[in-house]
Amino acid sequence: MLLALDVGNTNTTLGLYKLDGEKPELVANWRVTTHRTQTVDEYGVYFVNLIQMHGMSPSQVTDIIIASVVPPVESTLRQVCEHYFHLEPTFVEPGIKTGMKLLVDNPTELGADRICDCVAAYERYGGPCIVVDFGTATKFEVISARGEYLGGAIAPGLGLSAEALFMRAARLSRVDIRRPAKVIGTNTIAHLQSGLYFGYIGLVDGIIERMIAEMGATPENPPRIVASGGLARMIASDSRFIQEINDLLTLDGLRILFERNRAVRPRGPAR
Repeated sequence: MLLALDVGNTNTTLGLYKLDGEKPELVANWRVTTHRTQTVDEYGVYFVNLIQMHGMSPSQVTDIIIASVVPPVESTLRQVCEHYFHLEPTFVEPGIKTGMKLLVDNPTELGADRICDCVAAYERYGGPCIVVDFGTATKFEVISARGEYLGGAIAPGLGLSAEALFMRAARLSRVDIRRPAKVIGTNTIAHLQSGLYFGYIGLVDGIIERMIAEMGATPENPPRIVASGGLARMIASDSRFIQEINDLLTLDGLRILFERNRAVRPRGPAR
C-alpha cells in the first residue's frame, strides 16, 4: 500500500491507498495537527497507531510519498519513514515528474501541495479549471484547457484573518466562524461573523471572477471551479462560482505523482 502525507502549516493529512487492483482505492485517511517540535518517535508512534487502529499493519505500507510546506518537519518525517516503516520516502520537490507544464517564472517556488492539487484536478476534471484550496492560506490555481499550470494567487486563510482581527482589536472577543443568519447583524458576535464570513465569500468570488475574465473563458467552455481544504464546504455553499468540493484532492494528487514516478524513483527499504 501507498502512504501519502500532505504536511500543511496547520494540519497533516494522511491517506492509505491500495494500488494493486484495477483502480486505486483509498482505504483510510486521517487529519492530524502538524507539530513542528514533535520528535521522530512521537510522530512514528502516532502514525503507527493510526494504521493499527484501522486494523492494518505498518508492514503493509510498501511506499511513501510526502508533500510538505513545512521544512522544519521534513527531516523528522524522513527519519520516521526510515525507522518505523523501513522505507525511503519520495518527496514532491524540484525534479519530480509532474506531467504538467508549469508556466510560472520560477517553478521551484511552487508549493508541493499546490502541484498536487493541480495534477489531481486536471486528471479528474480536465481543463480549463480553477482550484481553490482553503488552508492556513487560501490558494487559487489556474489550469488551462491543455493542462498547463498558468499561475494563481495566495490570500490569508479565513482562520488566519480572524486571528489577526482578534489579536489587534482589543475589545473584540473571539467568535466561532460560521455563517450568520443574515448579513446585517444586531450584536457584536453577529457583526463579526457577518464580516468574516460574507467578507471572505466576497474575497473568494472576487478573485475567481477576475481570473475567469483574465483567462478569456467563454460560455461554451467555462472553467471548472473546484474547492478543497478544511473550510471548503462552509464557503462553497454561498459562492457564486464553486461547483465541486473535493476533500481528497491533495491526497489524490500525491497518489498520481507517485504513479508517474514509480519507474524513475528508487523504491523499497531505506539503506
